[in-house]
Amino acid sequence: MKRIVKNTALIALSSTLASGCASIVSDSNYLVRIDSTPPEARFVVRNEDGLNVHQGRTPATVSLPAEAGFFDGETYEVTFEKEGYTPVNRTLDSSVDPWYAGNILFGGLIGILVVDPATGAMFKLPESLQVGMGEPESEALAAISEEAAQQ
Repeated sequence: MKRIVKNTALIALSSTLASGCASIVSDSNYLVRIDSTPPEARFVVRNEDGLNVHQGRTPATVSLPAEAGFFDGETYEVTFEKEGYTPVNRTLDSSVDPWYAGNILFGGLIGILVVDPATGAMFKLPESLQVGMGEPESEALAAISEEAAQQ
């Protein structure tokens, strides 16, 4: 019985040391809510290589990987378009996941240098991206015309 407990503890310890903290607690893909004012804007999400990875209409929730490669967080460019409004571009950038620091206590060097960077779990994405499209182009043009007429 003592041997079984000892072996089980050894296996648990080995598993913990062989994995990264962020890989255990966190994720490498994130659900990101994409929204606009006004709603129903078309949007396109492009990764840092310029590839379209998702498109749709706001509001929407999309699943995106937070990493672009080994030790490389992903950066997305999101373009919003709605008829009558000026198109808007926003950047959606990953950051280092706070759980990655947990490797100091639990994952060790293997988690810091191999597991979390390889799985992408060392990075995270924001929960949402909200954009205001501004005023409709027709109202903006009317305001410019009115201002020009007053001068």
